[in-house]
Amino acid sequence: MAQNRKTLADFSAWVENRIEPRFQSHVVHFPELPQKHAGVGLARKIGMDEAVRRLADVGRSNGIVACFDADCTCDPDYLAAIESCFQEHANAPGCSVYFEHPLDGPLDAEVYRAVATYELHLRYYVQALRYSGFPHAYHTVGSSMAVRAGAYRKQGGMNRRKAGEDFYFLQKIIPLGGFRDLTTTRVIPSPRPSRRVPFGTGKAVRDYLECKTCPTYPLEAFLDLKQLFAALSDLYRSKDSNTFLIQNSLPRSVSEFLKGSDFVVAADEILRNTASERAFLKRFFHWFNGFQAMKFIHFARDHFYGPGTAEADPASLLPQLFPVGASAPRAQTVKELLAVYRMLDRESEWPGNRPDTD
Repeated sequence: MAQNRKTLADFSAWVENRIEPRFQSHVVHFPELPQKHAGVGLARKIGMDEAVRRLADVGRSNGIVACFDADCTCDPDYLAAIESCFQEHANAPGCSVYFEHPLDGPLDAEVYRAVATYELHLRYYVQALRYSGFPHAYHTVGSSMAVRAGAYRKQGGMNRRKAGEDFYFLQKIIPLGGFRDLTTTRVIPSPRPSRRVPFGTGKAVRDYLECKTCPTYPLEAFLDLKQLFAALSDLYRSKDSNTFLIQNSLPRSVSEFLKGSDFVVAADEILRNTASERAFLKRFFHWFNGFQAMKFIHFARDHFYGPGTAEADPASLLPQLFPVGASAPRAQTVKELLAVYRMLDRESEWPGNRPDTD
């Protein structure tokens, strides 16, 4: 409470010295939030709801709401880049802003090794999902996302989860179509460890400092998922999900997961209500969304393959991420691999959910 009061006083003093009509700052102060819900999800919800309200008051009902965290910094063009992104892509409901954790600085060297390993894990997960053929594979980091106020309202706003609120929120925004990667600017999240959250960067860094390891997901799980997505045309032609499961030689991890996920009911309903393969695929990936994809990867890890390792699995995937005939950069250490994965995230244009691929 004392820290919050100091922050409020510091912010008020800062605002008084920076009066700028084109850049107004406001503070939202809720000193007594209910303990049951108090956490990052509720904080984001309060801020985003207020932003949407203020935008509506000035006639900008489809304005931009950007999320940022107090312990982050960013490139100087951060706001201008977000504005340009939404101006250029008028149909985009939101975007994921490129981020990089600092890899050196005043903290202990182990902290930077930990956050490099965790960031590699995040980038490997997204790139592996893209390689599998999953169309909604984007980073879902709360401190580096922005959405249109209209999409925010229509999808029910932010949730109150104490962790993972960003992931669950963006699973409602990304499938709308036209979601973007904004890679012309950069958010720089804090690498500090934390005991306040059950997962995420803070916990991952803390776990690494305690256990000297940061497991990742096994590449085999993504390769199995790739086989499922490659077989979806067969599912559409069969018009029968039971026949599809029997006749297709799907990996055991996939078939067992689908049997436990109401796949037959969901797939047959989608097949009955779509008149083209394109429409079928769109509806299928609304059902098999980012949450389902992550559930499968966890299922395959826990029941078939075990955890992956931060060096081996990203290194094994890397050659597959470059065009046929092109050589993947040589990378073996975590920092070398991270540099390549950063390059892939920043320089490649992911077409999975563009308007013309819906």
